[in-house]
Amino acid sequence: MSEKDKKIRVAISIGDYNGIGIEIILKTLVDKDITEFFTPVIFGSTKLLSHQKDKLKLDRINFQGIQDVNQIIDGKINIVNLWKDQIDVQFGKVTKQAGEYAYQSLKAAAQSVVDGFTDVLVTAPINKDNIQSEEFHFPGHTEYLGEVWGGEPLMFLVAEKIKVGLVSQHIPIAKVAQSITKKNVYNKIQQIYKSLVEDYTIEKPKIAVLGLNPHAGDNGLLGTEEQEIINPAIERCKTENKLVYGPYSADSFFNPSNLDVFDAVLAMYHDQGLIPFKTIAFDEGVNYTAGLKYVRTSPDHGVAYDIAGKGIANNESFKEAIFLAMELYKNRLDYAELTKDILQHIPLKLEKGENRE
Repeated sequence: MSEKDKKIRVAISIGDYNGIGIEIILKTLVDKDITEFFTPVIFGSTKLLSHQKDKLKLDRINFQGIQDVNQIIDGKINIVNLWKDQIDVQFGKVTKQAGEYAYQSLKAAAQSVVDGFTDVLVTAPINKDNIQSEEFHFPGHTEYLGEVWGGEPLMFLVAEKIKVGLVSQHIPIAKVAQSITKKNVYNKIQQIYKSLVEDYTIEKPKIAVLGLNPHAGDNGLLGTEEQEIINPAIERCKTENKLVYGPYSADSFFNPSNLDVFDAVLAMYHDQGLIPFKTIAFDEGVNYTAGLKYVRTSPDHGVAYDIAGKGIANNESFKEAIFLAMELYKNRLDYAELTKDILQHIPLKLEKGENRE
């Protein structure tokens, strides 16, 4: 069986178990035919998943408990038992223990992809505060995976209607302006372009770049970053024959006519890009970490402590994250196949008497 035709193994980290992470995982896997599409590999414990399964009355789900990733069974819902402890679940509460187990799950799931036991990673939401420790000292999944997988991660929020990348990610607003440099803007445009070509098979993508200041600076009246930093980065991309345009005023850009024209948008900071993205595509939106060797996706929402344990969490974004991860994985294989050098040097067999020179 070829790499492309095999059943994809999806590593799933559980996130903060006091939030909605396990609920959206279980709701996604409740369909008895789901394992026809992929093999789920959840990193946590059978006890913990069974406890929440019972609470949510999702009796139709059957787990395959394993002790090691080399025991994964295709066509089953595998749970890698990372611990044997009985977990004290406190829905809606922020606890240090939940953060510690969230990190253990993430670490093991990410490593399973590196080791080749699984193919892609889908992460349930973490609490960025209680997960912090001596080992995990990152603003979020994106930065952590950039460290352990290697590469320059791009936080790429994607849906059918809209795709948004960010120059600056999880940093305070007070530090945003200093992070907007010609190098950073140029590099993020390149990352978006590369992802659209290799991950989304768009031959000639068109990218819009937003300004930093109100009204994109109003020709320097409201700030000079557009003139001195953003526009030069855009012009550099144009000299490379890339379809990159802007800078556009963020307050008026996100309308259907613009979104229909462009394949992706580069925003300067977190809320500038994520507020319109989540307004337009909240239920089906996916957070994709582009720019890394392996594929990682997640739902575009957080732990939602306020509804945890109530059985009302919407799992649509998590389901989209799983199927997008598989699609991107296959697209990457296709791209690699199409672009590899298939022309091999074949020495000519010369006839007797021909000059070899």
